[in-house]
Amino acid sequence: MRKFNSKNIFIGALVFLAAFFVLSLLTDYAEKTKTFSYLPTFVNALERGDVKSVQIAGQEVLGELKDGTQFHTTVGNDPELWKNLRNTNTDVVVTNMANQTSAWYFFLFIIFVTIVLSAAWYFIKQVRGGGGNGSGGGPNIFSMGKSKARMYMPSEMKINFNSVAGATEAKEELKDVVDFLKNPEKFKRLGAKITRGVLLVGEPGNGKTLLAKAVAGEANCPFFSISGSDFIEVFVGVGASRVRDLFAQARKHSPSIIFIDEIDAVGRERGRGLGGGHDEREQTLNQLLTEMDGFQTEEGAVIVMAATNRPDVLDKALLRPGRFDRRVEVPYPDLNSRLKILELHAKTVKIDPEVNMEKIARGTPGFTGADLANLINEAAIHASKKDQNSVLISDFEEARDKIMLGKEQKTIILTPEERKVTAYHEAGHALVRLLMPNDTDPLHKITIIPRGKTLGVTHFLPEREKHGRTKEELMAMLMAAHGGRAAEELIFNQQTTGAMSDFQNATAIARSMVCYYGMSETLGPVVYGQDSQDFSYSSKTAEKIDEAVHTILFKSHADAKQLLADNKDKLVLLAEKLLEKETLYASEVYELLGITPRAELTFSE
Repeated sequence: MRKFNSKNIFIGALVFLAAFFVLSLLTDYAEKTKTFSYLPTFVNALERGDVKSVQIAGQEVLGELKDGTQFHTTVGNDPELWKNLRNTNTDVVVTNMANQTSAWYFFLFIIFVTIVLSAAWYFIKQVRGGGGNGSGGGPNIFSMGKSKARMYMPSEMKINFNSVAGATEAKEELKDVVDFLKNPEKFKRLGAKITRGVLLVGEPGNGKTLLAKAVAGEANCPFFSISGSDFIEVFVGVGASRVRDLFAQARKHSPSIIFIDEIDAVGRERGRGLGGGHDEREQTLNQLLTEMDGFQTEEGAVIVMAATNRPDVLDKALLRPGRFDRRVEVPYPDLNSRLKILELHAKTVKIDPEVNMEKIARGTPGFTGADLANLINEAAIHASKKDQNSVLISDFEEARDKIMLGKEQKTIILTPEERKVTAYHEAGHALVRLLMPNDTDPLHKITIIPRGKTLGVTHFLPEREKHGRTKEELMAMLMAAHGGRAAEELIFNQQTTGAMSDFQNATAIARSMVCYYGMSETLGPVVYGQDSQDFSYSSKTAEKIDEAVHTILFKSHADAKQLLADNKDKLVLLAEKLLEKETLYASEVYELLGITPRAELTFSE
């Protein structure tokens, strides 16, 4: 549906009012001025003395009766007219120019026609030009083929590589594009050809769009931004037309950068659509392939950047050399990157000097850059609600728990029995990990305060970034996952539903050990099932996989239960203290159980 901006609405209202005013004058004049016949109407009125005044121009007579009625008539060659006018003492005005009232009527008519035609011309122009908002065309029959990309001039690009924390490897790769756009002769000197297309691959929130803007800011060149879905319309051929228009605009402003966000919306593999290869999306993709293949790697070139989190569905023709031949991974930020991102966003927030950003970075594995920005903001909101002068570490704890688990459920009231089961459940998780210090991450805190869908949670902070796990570490993780159910069985001799998520995580780990990591004694170092669609093994092998997974899970559960049985006194002590305080931090737990805390590693270690 067409959306007019406030300027168009204001102009349209003025035109409507002006036309209405002129039309009112014309209507008023037509209603007030009557046409009289010369004989007998005008002559009879003159003889009766009803005529107040007349204005004569040739054979045209305009007059006014004494009752205020205005009239118009045409006279012939009547010598008695002037005699009758003298006898009735009527005011007479004689002019040798065209009737003034008729001229005024004609003038108003011309104004009315001019207003209507001007208004029609203005709005047609707006429709053809897409509303004049610089968006490259609106959704209408005149501008469907116009690109919807938004162009940012160099003066508008305030983002550069310094604005992007972390992503060191990605920025290193993208510096080649910046060097080419700023100094193409550097590459031409040795006959090198720069990458024509760069595909940024990564999960949402990791900064793909921000990196693309940083490249444009560093290169100081125009930046065209568009989403892949903006190419697609119900009418066949519109998307291809928009692609042509986009590249035509980019070449006019070259050297420039085209950034296509979510390119998988238009770049999916061909031949799978309902149109047999001729549907709108595939025609759009064909045009995109054609435009990219025609680039010239010389001064004034256009670089295409695109972002996606689904590179597996892209058409192979897009990824061949000459098109998107450089793939830049934008991964989840590692420990150092998370620290830099937190420090970058913390610059605009009043944070207490005692807050240890390194510890917060350690406690947020798997967070994207967007998640970390949200963490800072949520902590600031929480501190503001309490009228604090700065953001404390407790605010960050609350913000992280809210993001990961959900808001604290103050309306949930647990019975004493439910609280006791929950306390032993969480104590079981924590104690299993504490008793295997070399194979697990250090404890951070335990809480039995309900959040989201959980009644309690045990937090552990990774001491460093781990890129691989040993079999012993995975088995320790499985034992810790079973620690909650094992504690319930040991103390209460019962099973509850609270262990469901623990079993889901444990099953996923065990299946990966068997199918991907070759850690099964019965199946050996073989990979089974590369993805969810791979069923290349027999049903007999599938049974062996299930048996191996069951064996690992039952063993880890039995080991966890035996470990807790051997340390039942510590389990009871920890659970009872947890019932008393609801939340225990690592230092309190170590002191309570008499366990030597693990030394915290720093980044340099």
